[in-house]
Amino acid sequence: MGPYHALMVHFPVAFWTAAAVILIVRALSQGPLAKAFDRVLVPFLVLGVITGVLAYAIGLMVWPPDTLQTTPLGRNHMMAATWSLFYWAAVLVLRWWAGERVWDGLLNRLIMLGLGALGAGLLTITGTLGGHLHGAPTYLSDILREVGWEVYATFYFPSWVFVVQAIVVVAMLAIAILARRAPAGTPFREADR
Repeated sequence: MGPYHALMVHFPVAFWTAAAVILIVRALSQGPLAKAFDRVLVPFLVLGVITGVLAYAIGLMVWPPDTLQTTPLGRNHMMAATWSLFYWAAVLVLRWWAGERVWDGLLNRLIMLGLGALGAGLLTITGTLGGHLHGAPTYLSDILREVGWEVYATFYFPSWVFVVQAIVVVAMLAIAILARRAPAGTPFREADR
């Protein structure tokens, strides 16, 4: 099953990488190309979540959870994969539920820019840890070591990661709530009718 997992992870990685690029481009631009990219964001996120669930399930068949949890590297990969899947599912729910209102105002755009960058970083870390499990380490682990995370020995993420997670959760909730409270006269609310 190992080769199937290695093959399958390419799909969510591709969809979520494209989604991260779309989030970043759309947050920085109001142009027609950025708006065209945004029209495919939700389908890319849906396909990424579906293929991510499949890759996750196949990965659990390759490495049973009991086995993964006995090594720091396996546990970190499992945590990062779980976070990646739930993170991108949350971005999907946010973008789908709030619609194009996530792009209204500078603050929302900056938050979406941050979500795109954070998602790309999380995806990179997850893939790097998976590569280590397959015997293909990368230099990213040296960077992770510099920020306090030794992938071969640490059973946890550094404490500052939890602060970042809390900020992301609050930001996503704020965008969703503010987008739903848009005045009835806005073009987006009229389109909802």
